[in-house]
Amino acid sequence: MPEHPAGLPVGPGWRTDTDVAPVVFPYDGSFVADAPVGGVEHARAALEAGVAVVRAAGKVGSGARRRILLDVAAELQREREKLVEMLIAETGKTRIDCTVEVDRTLFTWTAAAEEVAHTHGETVPLDLQPSGDGMIGFWTRRPIGLVIGIAGFNYPLLLATHKIAPAVAAGCPVVCKPAPTTPLATLWLADIVRRAAVAHGAPAEMVQVVTGDAAVGRELVTDPRVGAVSFTGSAAVGHQIARDAAPRKTLLELGSNAALVIAEDADLDAAVDAVLRGGFYGNGQACIAVQRVIVCAPVLDAVLEKLAARIGELTVGDPRHPGTRVAALIDDAATARALEWVTDAVDSGARLLHGGRVVDRAIEPTVLIDVPTERPAWCEEIFAPVVGIRSVPDVDAAFELVDESRYGLHASVFTRSLATAFRAIETLDVGGVIVNEVPGFRSDVMPYGGVKDSGTGREGPRFAIEELTVARMAVIRP
Repeated sequence: MPEHPAGLPVGPGWRTDTDVAPVVFPYDGSFVADAPVGGVEHARAALEAGVAVVRAAGKVGSGARRRILLDVAAELQREREKLVEMLIAETGKTRIDCTVEVDRTLFTWTAAAEEVAHTHGETVPLDLQPSGDGMIGFWTRRPIGLVIGIAGFNYPLLLATHKIAPAVAAGCPVVCKPAPTTPLATLWLADIVRRAAVAHGAPAEMVQVVTGDAAVGRELVTDPRVGAVSFTGSAAVGHQIARDAAPRKTLLELGSNAALVIAEDADLDAAVDAVLRGGFYGNGQACIAVQRVIVCAPVLDAVLEKLAARIGELTVGDPRHPGTRVAALIDDAATARALEWVTDAVDSGARLLHGGRVVDRAIEPTVLIDVPTERPAWCEEIFAPVVGIRSVPDVDAAFELVDESRYGLHASVFTRSLATAFRAIETLDVGGVIVNEVPGFRSDVMPYGGVKDSGTGREGPRFAIEELTVARMAVIRP
């Protein structure tokens, strides 16, 4: 495991006056490491320290901020293999999924560094109005202030990066709270960033981490001195954070039950491959994993036949083995809930095409046919390797069924028709429409986020940096 100082990075140093709790390997429950557990007092200390350096962080020059970001990327690259091993142990995700997480993390830090040069304002012709004759006007983008970043357990290194990198790029100090089950990657990342910050003249307090329970999070998000709260997690918690944080700015990347539409003219082999790749990566614990597959009726039988023939390719087992594609969920409670939803769907009339049982501590890749639309396995976020399939007469009916969800993060459509593709882009009420690829496709140079109960605001370095700055108007009469 990579090394970092003991305790919590709060204030200029590391606080060791914390409780500790074990982090365990989700696959077999074995001990990974002891992690510090913070309390409300640590949250208060981090808030005080963060507020105290808002001005100093805002004065760190663009060049220094860019060098901090690039130095972090360089050290992460040097420790790439250790990071993969740490994520496997902490999250229980497969080796291939943890490798993808590290690679995306590296890209995000370098992309954020590039965006520093593009964070600027512009001049404005004030004499468009008679009252502005002879005046000079321009606007700049200024840091929003102290940022609170709260991340989920499923991609701890990447999600912490999505909070910390844009904040540093924007010139904002940030306090990050990781999920209680997966604090190790965030603590290690914070140490790297703090050392890079100090090396380039920024305060160590530019990045702090506080672990702990919901009371810690509540203390952080309700402080009136906070400039913005960025949260990734469940819809229920996100909605509560928005209420608690008001009127401060909230960026909410919440849950979903992503749909994949297979049109009558689709490349069926490609669509089935997307269901296999998109429904079960990350052990199904991804907000844009395929959960709902909506198939136009004329090709339903062919899709089911192809899916049944290939789903056995998804090897279940120990996430440390390179060939494993699906492993245990984060804990027993998550497994029990998902199995309960599968049983509920079957009892309500759905039928199993595959799976529905635990194999080698993991839920076997599960495919349900004709899940009633009001059952949780269809209309809520199952966050497990479970996919439901329903058929509809045509793509118009498919698009209507996609939008019946209270969520709206990503959806994908498989079609050979350019007209259908653009109709999906123009029609679907989601944050992102992906054509002929998995809904989980996400580029960190694009705006990422949802609508409806899937949240507000956009991530991706360029867009997150903009979210964490405010436009300041300047008007001069010479």
